[in-house]
Amino acid sequence: MDRAKLRGLILGVILALVCFALPLDGLTVQGRKALALTVMTVVFWAFQVSHSGYVAGLYLVLLIILKVAKPTVVLAPLATSSTFLIMGAYLLAASVRSSALGERIAYFMLRFVSSYRSLIIVIYLLTFVLSLIIPHAWPRALLIMSVMLVVIDTAQIGVQDARQIGFAVFASSVPISLIFLTGASITNPLAVQYAQVDLGWIGWLKVMGIPSMVASVLTCILFLLLFKQHEKLSINKQAIQEKYEQLGPLSGKEKRILIWLVIAILSWATDSLHKIDIGWITFLITVLMSFPVIGEVLEARHWQEIPLHMILFITAATAIGKVGAETGMNAYIAHLVLPTHVPTNIFALAAVVTTFTMIVHLLLGSVLSVMGVAIPALLAFAASTSIDPLVIVLWAYTVIGSHYILPFHHMNVLVGVGEGNGLYSQKETIRLGIPLIAVVYFITVVVQTLWWKALGLIA
Repeated sequence: MDRAKLRGLILGVILALVCFALPLDGLTVQGRKALALTVMTVVFWAFQVSHSGYVAGLYLVLLIILKVAKPTVVLAPLATSSTFLIMGAYLLAASVRSSALGERIAYFMLRFVSSYRSLIIVIYLLTFVLSLIIPHAWPRALLIMSVMLVVIDTAQIGVQDARQIGFAVFASSVPISLIFLTGASITNPLAVQYAQVDLGWIGWLKVMGIPSMVASVLTCILFLLLFKQHEKLSINKQAIQEKYEQLGPLSGKEKRILIWLVIAILSWATDSLHKIDIGWITFLITVLMSFPVIGEVLEARHWQEIPLHMILFITAATAIGKVGAETGMNAYIAHLVLPTHVPTNIFALAAVVTTFTMIVHLLLGSVLSVMGVAIPALLAFAASTSIDPLVIVLWAYTVIGSHYILPFHHMNVLVGVGEGNGLYSQKETIRLGIPLIAVVYFITVVVQTLWWKALGLIA
């Protein structure tokens, strides 16, 4: 038996019992139940006591069995468009991955690479381009990495530089995923849900696009400063050209995928006009991609690409905030941990939100679990002010979604660790993650605050 998992199991149960048994002034019995189950679940997730989907399922079922909240509240996220957006995103990613379309784009862009520095920059640009057509970070990064492995092999790049190139692929996916609403089809729409606003694809781009682009550029510059090349890089452009030519002309399947992707992007960008949620649009498009004549791209086997455990995980993470609000847990946590008074200076408030969220993130790790704990508490903390809840949510989400020190702090980074994946290790993530703290503070406290004041989102 894994001792770490056993310790996590014991710790989670003990903390849950303590949270429920303590006479916490100002917190009802239902609130104590919610707090106990939330703490236990977060500990289980952090220690990986069991698969995240099973832990999420346990949390959801216990909330209902122990009558902490009604099933309609606990399972409410399943009935939202976000669930269908997630399914559509995975199916879209599957369609691109099952064809050579993504590789074509990658090999085409590699024609402009002549040095180590230009290769890193192209990785960031390629991640940006693919974030428009593949609405999930992991398939994007794994696709780009498969192309980079060809570059590493043909150019006979040394081990150290190969690790850095691999790390650049997955590190770039973190800030760039925040530019478009569909860039991180799981967490970006979830953040909007917490704010309870109808922001839309263009609305997200307007509010988050510029700050996230600045964060992406700064992360790229920081990466180039920290990770210098160790050996002279000689890109074998002939080998890349051969790989590109081996793909042959665009197949009928690729043409159909390309047409549907253009339709998807146009539908996302015009959601403010047609008023149809991007979740329904995305899922509808993927369904039509399976039909004869107009599609014949997606098959029955592609349903296996949709991870049920991820949907349960997101439902549980969202339920933490919903149940916490209904039982008073969120307000209690905010009162217990956050300052007594909300700063009147907007820059000071941004710093408080950033600091609190970063501490919670460093302790708990999982992006979704931190969203479920930190964002509801911060909303309760700022409820007495005139600050738009969207501002509080996006400050906190930017911290959670763009920062990490250890790989487990961000799944976009964790998925690439190891020789069989992105080649890099925990060492590289720490090296970038520590100075990245300054970038995060600059983005939230300075860039976002000034940009949102210019937009009128902040008075």
